[in-house]
Amino acid sequence: MATISQSIAPNRILFSMLRVSDIDASVAFYRDMLGMAELGRETFADAKFTAVYMGYGEAAENAVLELTHNWENDGYEHGTAFGNISLAVKDVYALEAYLEAQGVTILRPAGDLPILPAETGKIYTLAHIADPDGYRIELIQM
Repeated sequence: MATISQSIAPNRILFSMLRVSDIDASVAFYRDMLGMAELGRETFADAKFTAVYMGYGEAAENAVLELTHNWENDGYEHGTAFGNISLAVKDVYALEAYLEAQGVTILRPAGDLPILPAETGKIYTLAHIADPDGYRIELIQM
């Protein structure tokens, strides 16, 4: 297999899209619980959906999360291929305590996870939570 030429290769992740059942609840969760800003909103009346772009900085320079609500669908089934969205945090224990007090579902309590092989001595400190649609969010202490 050939390696792609850097002159034609993609060079940045623009956004990832999640389909959500309640756009207002999802925007509030990512804004109020995870500190993202709403960067833009588009409504496509003919196609019957709304897309809201959330992130930690302007889309021109940062990867963004697109929350898409299809008006005629009130829920989605999660596939088995999706893993999680990972976010960098300063203090995973403090954030987990805050989120738990707000009623956010904690899927994996904060703790250390050794990186294999164990001989490296590297450890991630992380937690997993669920967004309003049950999507898994991984919080990694950096």
